[in-house]
Amino acid sequence: MSEPLYLAPRLEPRLASLLDSPAFLHPLVTALGSPLNLVLPDQIADNVRAFRAVYARHRLGGRVLYAHKANRSSALLRRLAATGPAAAVGVDVASLGELQHALGAGLTPDRIVATGPKDPDYLWLAARTGVTVAVDSPAELTSLARLVERFGLPRVPVLPRLSDFAAPGTRVLTRRSRFGTPAADAGPLLDLVEKHGDSVDLTGVSYHLDTMGLAEKAAALDGCLRVLDEARRRGLRPRCVDVGGGFGVDYLADGAQWERYTTELTRALLGRRPPLTWEGHGYGLRGENGTLRGTLSVYPAHRPVAGPRYLDELLAQTAPSLGRPLATLLLENLYDLHTEPGRALTDQCGLTLARVLEVRVTAAGERLVRLAANARDIGLEDHGLLLDPVLVPAAPRPEGNGGPPAGSGVAAGSGAGAGAGVGVYLLGNLCLESDLITRRLVHLAHEPRPGDLLAFANTAGYFMDFTADHALHQPIARKVAVHREGDTGPWSWCLDEQYWPHLTAGDDA
Repeated sequence: MSEPLYLAPRLEPRLASLLDSPAFLHPLVTALGSPLNLVLPDQIADNVRAFRAVYARHRLGGRVLYAHKANRSSALLRRLAATGPAAAVGVDVASLGELQHALGAGLTPDRIVATGPKDPDYLWLAARTGVTVAVDSPAELTSLARLVERFGLPRVPVLPRLSDFAAPGTRVLTRRSRFGTPAADAGPLLDLVEKHGDSVDLTGVSYHLDTMGLAEKAAALDGCLRVLDEARRRGLRPRCVDVGGGFGVDYLADGAQWERYTTELTRALLGRRPPLTWEGHGYGLRGENGTLRGTLSVYPAHRPVAGPRYLDELLAQTAPSLGRPLATLLLENLYDLHTEPGRALTDQCGLTLARVLEVRVTAAGERLVRLAANARDIGLEDHGLLLDPVLVPAAPRPEGNGGPPAGSGVAAGSGAGAGAGVGVYLLGNLCLESDLITRRLVHLAHEPRPGDLLAFANTAGYFMDFTADHALHQPIARKVAVHREGDTGPWSWCLDEQYWPHLTAGDDA
């Protein structure tokens, strides 16, 4: 029998300790139902501090702005509001509802940046409250200025979003985006800012690129600096650059597992080993007459350069046209740096629990595990992330048959002492053939049993409720906030909407 192909999640101490608490987790699911989402508010405060340490290392000012769209949680947002210093921490909202949520969570307007597509209601509340508006186009800037003029509002701070950068003398061309004004059209955009100078205050410029390429992002930041130089020549007083998000997360405990899995997946698609996926699903790849075609369309689950470390490396890049480190150029020009981490700021901030309902074996010998959840509740594969769940048994398993002991805090399938393991497909609770929580064969150290829990770790960034809905009248996951006193105290919980930082958080201000 071939060795199991594990993709064990990376678990930092707080999340590992929570998973090592079956006596806490099982009653929660019994009381609140499956699936169940758990968030750890104190972790987001730690993640903010890790990003701020990069700022300090480069002697830069500016704000870490949590990209709210990554998670609907009230607890995470309220904990962020209590994390200081206030001048260094804020939120990026992308809808009217998110803006209302942020204001209600205790974030003052000076700590909020409004991004995303803006309908008139969203734009009006942004102008009325005086939050910074990342304007996407000349038309949006004009609409904002007219609202300010019509209602006699104070000048609104704006961060025009730029796109389509090309650095002179280099071959790096950033990919196109549906958002923002092309950098080549920055001149007319600045003309418009000057025209509406009584209504808007240019505080800087911004960009957000849907890419992981450091060279592309360095070219974009280089382009922003050149636009800021032009703004200064016109007598404007820009003070910052917002580089958006896209810092990534390293989801796997062992990068070698990722390399081995992707290698074996290609062999399976070429017919050189038994199948690894349901009905030969190839995640963008396919075998044709012994040749591999297509592109692997998954998130690179092993990313050693991610989160704060990615930001550190970006700032160390040399500006393509200006020829000096980006951090140095920001510092010399006294520009603040704003960042908008979403996925990276929710790293290790949550997990999703699902109860095992049924285990059966097909005529072909495939083990199918049906969960009290569906693929919309656990959006890992919908976002291209391949990651093993952690088995949290309802009763202790005997040790010595292929995996870490129950309650050890080690991910099932971590490879630590693992033997043959068991391969299973995880099915959802919808009456749809497509409702597979995993299209790949997931290897676990022990076979799940009805009543066990499968814990999907690190789901707080986009995987928890980004796609959840009431399909076929199935319930969606409730959400709870969990916390503890110190590193060893007992775990406590409350409903997400009932969490307030003054109950648990220390003085972070």
